Amino acid sequence: MRGARAATASETIRAAVFDLDGTLANTLPAISKLLVKVAAEQGSSVTARQAAAAIGKPPGPAFGRLLGRPEDDSRVQTAISRYRELFAYEVLCQGPQLLFPGVTAGLSALRAHGVELAVATSKTTRSAEALLDVMGIRDLVGPVIGQDMVRRGKPHPEMVLRAAERLGVPAWQSAYVGDTVGDMRMAVTARMEPVAVTYGVGTFGELAGVAGTRMCSSFKDVVSVIAASRPRPAAAMVGAQPRRR
Repeated sequence: MRGARAATASETIRAAVFDLDGTLANTLPAISKLLVKVAAEQGSSVTARQAAAAIGKPPGPAFGRLLGRPEDDSRVQTAISRYRELFAYEVLCQGPQLLFPGVTAGLSALRAHGVELAVATSKTTRSAEALLDVMGIRDLVGPVIGQDMVRRGKPHPEMVLRAAERLGVPAWQSAYVGDTVGDMRMAVTARMEPVAVTYGVGTFGELAGVAGTRMCSSFKDVVSVIAASRPRPAAAMVGAQPRRR
């Protein structure tokens, strides 16, 4: 586990809220390609690198930046509609192949460990639900909070605080797992434990720059960080025999 710090008894994590793209789903290549395509339809030449930098942002700011226009500009709004129209054909069609290694098993392990799970993403709720469905993990997470369910999107903490509220767990006993600096700053502002994955958009150096962030190079590391901060289940002690000295 690269850079992960040990949890203490006072840092019990009872809930984990997850980002979606770049954290649970390896959608970045497909989404980047789609952003380039949609921008080109609106007369803007966008590189794959520029498209990748826009991933994780709400659609208005993302396309506004890519097209160099205000968010309420007609071309930006047309691009957003076109992106949503093509998303199923360009991204969702890949189904379970979009999952990062270890996600399904990891989410199942966290649930078995008694950790409450949710998703908070800049996607619309409908789009997020559809992606979770096609990847086969919708039944492993509870509430899904999308951009359309809050007044202020990332990095404002409104969506993660709402997720924690829906789970019935205080924010300070929750973790937010994401792949961008904005995700980590949002977690810190919400008083959640910031847990970063280094296989998404953000680099190790960028993510580690947010004080207190726990760094994970795989989803298996994420599970280890969160599970380590949970008390050992009482059931595991049943039948246990004390060691002889």
